[in-house]
Amino acid sequence: MSWLVTGGAGYVGAHVVHAMSAAGEEVVVLDDLSAGDPGRLAGLPSVPLVVGSVRDRGLVRRVLREHAVQGVVHLAGRKQVAESVADPLLYYAENVEGMVALLESCRAKGVPRFVFSSSAAVYGLPATEQVDEDADCRPISPYGRTKLVGEWLVRDSAAWGLSAVTLRYFNVAGAGTPRLGDRGTANLVPLVFAAVETRRRPVLHGADHPTPDGSPVRDFVHVTDVAEAHLAAARALTAGAPGGTYNVGRGEGSSVLEVLRLVGEVTGADTTPEVVGARPGDPARVVAAVDRIARDLDFRARCDLRLIVESAWAAWRATRPR
Repeated sequence: MSWLVTGGAGYVGAHVVHAMSAAGEEVVVLDDLSAGDPGRLAGLPSVPLVVGSVRDRGLVRRVLREHAVQGVVHLAGRKQVAESVADPLLYYAENVEGMVALLESCRAKGVPRFVFSSSAAVYGLPATEQVDEDADCRPISPYGRTKLVGEWLVRDSAAWGLSAVTLRYFNVAGAGTPRLGDRGTANLVPLVFAAVETRRRPVLHGADHPTPDGSPVRDFVHVTDVAEAHLAAARALTAGAPGGTYNVGRGEGSSVLEVLRLVGEVTGADTTPEVVGARPGDPARVVAAVDRIARDLDFRARCDLRLIVESAWAAWRATRPR
């Protein structure tokens, strides 16, 4: 059997493909290359890349049939909160309509296993020290809402026999190798790198949050750990596990000021921030409870914050024009 990885040429997706391939899984990638790069799959000659959208039912069904696909890892979709606020219909088209089309194709071709890449954005503004998978889901952005609708679609597809694992991951950063690094500037770590590169002060949104140093606290998890969580989920489904919903994080909080200080140590730059007002609806603390995934999937994140920042910086430097 083989696994179809949608969005497998993207930042997280390529790490998943490399992890699954290294573990001996047969993989085929579907990616429309709107954010993906075929170069991330270099060195994997046994992994076919099909260029196209999950919304193209004919193409997806042909891929499922020709590659004898028995499981899907779904990472394709839009993922920027600010963009989703500016263009919510785009997010519903890509993330919700795309999910419906993909699940219809899986049902039509009898694909029984599904791993869904979701997000901690489904939680919204949790008020607990650690948020567990049973917490109320009250997303505050169109992006988070489309992820939650995707979860509902996956869960309800049990009606036709789908076994599924949903992975809600937290703040993903780092790189397995420089070639696989995050080239965007929507997340905190690359945003700080971009400021360092242009000799600007990084921006801190709010220094009066109810946290030890006043800056927001987040759970940063290395992208290679996220990839290993997908592999663990896929193998659990292959072994007949019933599936479920799991957080993917380190279970440890790091404040934005801590991250800035560490980036300063790693890069040698002054990362003293420019403090501006807190963003409306920005939670003070979002940290994962990770007991369930450790118990059910035997998964634990292994990389610490320093390795996250060091690997991200190495990737950033390797991919910037000289």
